[in-house]
Amino acid sequence: GAAGGGYAQVVPFEDINLHLTGDGHAVSIAHDLLSAFVDNTLYHGNPLDLDPFSITWTRVVDVNDRALRKITVGLGGKENGVPRETGFDITAASEVMAILALVNGDDERSALKDLRAKLGRIVVGTTRSGKPVTADDLKCAGAMTVLMKDAIKPNLLQTLENTPAFIHAGPFGNIAHGNNSILEDKVALKLNDYVITEAGFGSDLGMEKFFDIKCRYSGLVPNAAVMVTTIRALKMHGGVGKIVAGKPLPDELLRENLPALEKGAANLVKHIENAKLYGVPVVVAVNHFPSDTDREVALIEQIARDAGAEGAYLSDVFAKGGAGAISLAEAVAHACNQPSKFKFLYQDDLPIKEKIERIVRQIYGGEGVDYLPAAEQKIKAYTERGYDKLPICMAKTHLSLSHDEKLKGRPRGFRVPIRDIRASVGAGFLYPLCGEMRTMPGLGSVPAGAKMDIDSEGNIVGLF
Repeated sequence: GAAGGGYAQVVPFEDINLHLTGDGHAVSIAHDLLSAFVDNTLYHGNPLDLDPFSITWTRVVDVNDRALRKITVGLGGKENGVPRETGFDITAASEVMAILALVNGDDERSALKDLRAKLGRIVVGTTRSGKPVTADDLKCAGAMTVLMKDAIKPNLLQTLENTPAFIHAGPFGNIAHGNNSILEDKVALKLNDYVITEAGFGSDLGMEKFFDIKCRYSGLVPNAAVMVTTIRALKMHGGVGKIVAGKPLPDELLRENLPALEKGAANLVKHIENAKLYGVPVVVAVNHFPSDTDREVALIEQIARDAGAEGAYLSDVFAKGGAGAISLAEAVAHACNQPSKFKFLYQDDLPIKEKIERIVRQIYGGEGVDYLPAAEQKIKAYTERGYDKLPICMAKTHLSLSHDEKLKGRPRGFRVPIRDIRASVGAGFLYPLCGEMRTMPGLGSVPAGAKMDIDSEGNIVGLF
């Protein structure tokens, strides 16, 4: 689940990982209402002249179901609609979810106004003459806003030690911008001296998008970046062991191996360099495991400082709660008081290709970009429509600094292929697809749901 573990948990764990306040359901139903409006306009004579082959707006459901990736709707006769191919994405991949996280405002009224405007700008396809067709054109954005009215309110929870924690919005960090909501940050900043916010995955995904997309729209400037790592992950990047989801870690990752750790730490060094590109101080947090040795921890501390970080500090919160991160917390507070010269990686007026190239070369460490014909066509069309001023939200694997999950450590000499570029005009970004990116996951051979049940006392079991 996404609520932590051990003594470092946000509670109630079950509610967070199941339905919570229903924000996810609101996103799904608002998204699918627009899908229904799309097919409805085709059925009723297509007054907008919407080209069925141009429609990019799918449906969403919050279940991993690979059989829904590609479907045909409208079968069974005229009364069932107009037959066409479409598909499903996972709810977290919905543009409505991305919009929820990027809504801005100083009060509920202004936030709702911004939400309504963003939903209205969603582009579902084009007319046969190439003109964009929006949710406003379909007269659906108002009803979508009604469905999302309560979902824009951040959800206040707490840790096991009664520290307040907000959980709000959930766009994936590999196919969307991977950050919590702007509204959540604004509320938290009014109530606390320090606000720690998570950006999904590494500096190449969530952090870059936090800085270049979220900060751009929120106007908020971070005081410091905290880079989280583990000894075992860096040894894996050094070529030791193969990690397979759902299976025990290989024994070699649990044994001291300083050469592999030093080699794999090149990955951490690149992430530190990425954060410093934006002009903010960097603190490294080392999530502690019992198998970590003192010599391994000392090596990471030295490498982190040599790379320009403020230092590397153990985080033992799983075993000890807040007491396991006192030194880390003090280091973060100290870093927040250091001079911060925050800057964006690129400016709005750069051409689309130059923005992409800057991300690939400076953040990923690649040599360049190769554009497939579909991507070239989209770049031309989006530039003509004025979308070239939007920031870039790269969709790529989270398992490598590159586009290729097999390239571990700090890969060099690679080129990134862009097979297509899509526009989330409502959310306010373009997202290039680096290779094959799945927006609808599938279940494993033994789904996690197979282990879940309700016991004789009415308690949920198997969720942890």
